[in-house]
Amino acid sequence: MFPAVAETARAPGLPPTASRHVLYIEDEPVNVMLMRGIFRLCPNWTLSTARDGAEGLRRAAQDQPDLVLVDMHLPDMNGLQLLERLRDEQDTRDLPCVALSADAGSDKVGAALRAGFDDYWMKPFDLAQLLSALSRKLGAPRA
Repeated sequence: MFPAVAETARAPGLPPTASRHVLYIEDEPVNVMLMRGIFRLCPNWTLSTARDGAEGLRRAAQDQPDLVLVDMHLPDMNGLQLLERLRDEQDTRDLPCVALSADAGSDKVGAALRAGFDDYWMKPFDLAQLLSALSRKLGAPRA
């Protein structure tokens, strides 16, 4: 591992014992594999995945993750529809959610943020930036 990556992989800002759970709702197997590899760098973080919106909704309600990462283009619904359903349910309405997409259009980003996403992260990911963003989002436990 390159020294710079090893330093970044320690997820600055998180104490060594801080465990966090992230749900990644993504239908593209390569993206899931990439994210799993990234999470191996942070052993106190747990990643679970869902391959479509319906499974993601079930997992979010059941698991109550610290963060939900939502691909904006799922096979059964888009990310905005998924977020609306999460916000409609008492058990999932307060879960922090980040939109993930390769679509950099300002209209798409703006629509996602107006809909209630906590952030919008662009694909493809830069490893150091992604770990830093995850660290910021996971730095404190949910209330």
